[in-house]
Parts: sequence; structure tokens; C-alpha cells
Amino acid sequence: MRPLPATKAVRTDANVARKRFKNKGRRLDGILLLDKPIGLTSNAALQQVKHLFRARKAGHTGSLDPQASGLLPICFGEATKLSAYLLESDKAYEGTCKLGVITRTADAEGEVVETRPVAGVDEARVREVLASFLGEIQQIPPMHSAVKVNGQPLYKLAHQGLEIEREPRTVHIYELEMTRLEGDELDIRLRCSKGTYVRALAEEIGTALGCGAHLSALRRTQAGPFHIEDAVSLAELEHEAEADREALDAHLLPMETALEDWPAVRLSDNSTYYLTQGQPVLVPQAPTSGWVRLYQGEERFLGVGQVLDDGRIAPRRLVGTGGRQ
Repeated sequence: MRPLPATKAVRTDANVARKRFKNKGRRLDGILLLDKPIGLTSNAALQQVKHLFRARKAGHTGSLDPQASGLLPICFGEATKLSAYLLESDKAYEGTCKLGVITRTADAEGEVVETRPVAGVDEARVREVLASFLGEIQQIPPMHSAVKVNGQPLYKLAHQGLEIEREPRTVHIYELEMTRLEGDELDIRLRCSKGTYVRALAEEIGTALGCGAHLSALRRTQAGPFHIEDAVSLAELEHEAEADREALDAHLLPMETALEDWPAVRLSDNSTYYLTQGQPVLVPQAPTSGWVRLYQGEERFLGVGQVLDDGRIAPRRLVGTGGRQ
């Protein structure tokens, strides 16, 4: 048998090492509600949490800017298969608009490009302006965003001093209210569809008020069915990890909680068999349309299904049965 060339042998050893590294860690299935601190990127927060839990596989469900804090659901193991559904969910935020100051990035990180007087902006005018943004609106993605155009993130182009034309996006503002107006600071609370740029909204509010504005603070308070009141901070997790790392698992929610607003369909063992083979099944008294949570019997969560036109339920995203080890 001829020996492998040296370069190929090195490359093979590196591949084996990478595979071993990838498979390191405990297998965990569930969702952690993290209260991300200001100053960390979402990915940096994810990596710290993954390290604390010694988890093999994890992913977050929608980035928060480094200067934003709040709810960041993190999916472990099989729960990562459901992360796309959390990405599609509505979000809620609390934010502060700095009136009279316009920045290049529409937030506090950007260079100030213009200042204007704030005199004349009162609560009645603010409420009138905020009401005008309710419902469907068009937003143009900021240049300092992760949206890709021709494969290139906009923020990279912005860092080169470039600005290109962007297609407007339709988003939905369900709730938008003032919680405080004091001097040149306006606090708002909003609930919106996925893909809403709160920075852009703050800038648009300032334009409508005639004084300009930028977003000086932002905190996410809700993502889909999850609320900030149920989240745990990174500092708490670090403290618990020092005392009893295994106790961290108590913070994990069952993966199906991500879909708790969806109707549940419970299958017989026979139907479960055919569905897990990829075949649509007919379930008595099931919903007649839409997406559903699938269970074998009362407790075993199987994944996500969709009701077909003929009433059968087709598997769309199934999960394994692995547990915590």
C-alpha cells in the first residue's frame, strides 16, 4: 500500500482534528432565554453560553446589535431546527430616541451629522406622529446593517464610504407608544414584525417631528412567545457555572415552547410511523389549514407539520429524541 503524500496526510489529520473538535461537548436539546448585555455581539454571547454549558451544538435566533440589550433566545441541539420559526416571529422593544441629533448610522455609535432645535415638540405632537407609523410601513435597510446586496453586507460597503440604492421592505408596526418625553429624550415601546429596523424607525420619527433623531438605547423585551422577564443574565450563568455547572440545565426550556402558539396535533403510533417516514397522514379532528406542532401521543414532541389542501398533515421539520447527557 502506497503511503499518502505528506501534504495529504497533514490535511487528513487536520480534518480529523476539526471533526473531533466539532463533536466535543454535551448533547443538549432545549432553549435558553438569555438577557444579552450591552457591549457583546450576539455571536460572542452565544459562544460564551455554549462554553458555559459545554454544549456540542447551539445557535441564536436573531441578532441584537452590540449596543442593544435584552432577549436573545439560544437554541441547543435539536432545537436549532426550530430557530427559523423564531426568526420569523414578532418582536417587542423598548427604546430611547435622542431628539434633535442626527447621526450617520441612526444610532449612538455613528458620527453626528446634524443638530436641530427640539423646541415645540410636545406630547400631543409625539402621539400624533407615533400613530402615523402603525400598520404596514415601508423601510429602507440602513447602510450600517447586515443585509446583503450581491453577496456583500451593507455595513462593509458603508465602512468603505459607499452608499448604494436599497430596495424598501414592508414591515408591520402593531403597537407604538410613548412612555416618556423629557427634554430631548423620547422613550418608546413597540411591537413589530420581523425585519423591522428600530434605528430606522427612530430616525423616521425624528424626521416626522421635524427635529431629527437617532436611537440612543434599545432593549428587546419579547421574541415570539418568549418574554424578557423569563430570561437569565450572562452574569448569573457564569456565577452558577462556578458553583454547579450541571445546574445550568434547569434554565433550558423544552424546544416545543418556541411554537406554543401553534395548534398541537397528537398522532397514534401507526400515524407516527408513516409521518416519520416522510409520508403525509390523515388525523381526525386536526386543523384544516396552517402549521402545527406534532406529537406522538401526549408527550413526545416530533416536530413541525403543515396541513395540505386535502386535509392530510405533512412533516416539514422533524426533530430527534435525544435528551440531555
